[in-house]
Amino acid sequence: MVKKIYFSILVVSILALTSAYFIEYFLGYQPCNLCLLERIPYALSIIIILANFKIKFNDKYTLLLLIVIFIAGALLSIYHFGIEQGFVEESFVCSTKDNLNLNKEQLLQELQKMNISCKNVAFTIFGLSLTTYNILLSVIISAILIKIYAKQK
Repeated sequence: MVKKIYFSILVVSILALTSAYFIEYFLGYQPCNLCLLERIPYALSIIIILANFKIKFNDKYTLLLLIVIFIAGALLSIYHFGIEQGFVEESFVCSTKDNLNLNKEQLLQELQKMNISCKNVAFTIFGLSLTTYNILLSVIISAILIKIYAKQK
């Protein structure tokens, strides 16, 4: 049962990252910094699950680690959603770089680059931002993992 859940999360994580990279590189939508950070839980889950398939870890600890990762991903996505909806102000995470230590040429190059704001939703599916889907996915995965972890005690 646990192996099937791990495999399902592995497939979902690979699809989530593949979709994000497809949207970025093939459709041309540039992600903001928070969008990039929201990919980390999926990458970590892929690494952890593949490592678990290769080296059999204790399922209790693997489940707990995945729960923490996906809850953190959900919280990050909720924060991003708050910025998108105007409930929360953009923070330093949303700025691309610290422009204080740049020389004149570097500053001009940075100004020419498109600054992607965390509050602007550039890509939607059925009227919902990718952040919204990320919240749903992270919460569902977390809930499933918590239920399985509770059964293992």
